[in-house]
Amino acid sequence: MTFKKKNKKGNVFFGVGLGLFLFVTGVLILPFLTDDITTARANLGCELPATISSGTMFVCLGISGIAPYFIWFFLSLAIGFILGSND
Repeated sequence: MTFKKKNKKGNVFFGVGLGLFLFVTGVLILPFLTDDITTARANLGCELPATISSGTMFVCLGISGIAPYFIWFFLSLAIGFILGSND
């Protein structure tokens, strides 16, 4: 049983297009996420570290780290689709 070889040029264009779509989607969703992060930090009182407990400081640190991980997730997803299409 023989299989046809895939169209490599088509796979590359599909991977690049899908990767760019995923990255742009992440960038467009990010402002909504940062608004919620700002609201959560204000409600927890993260601006005044002398008045909060260490548990609240840890939660503030975790909430502040959401945006970079979100960017890294969509960037790695886009790169994975772009490089994965070169089979």
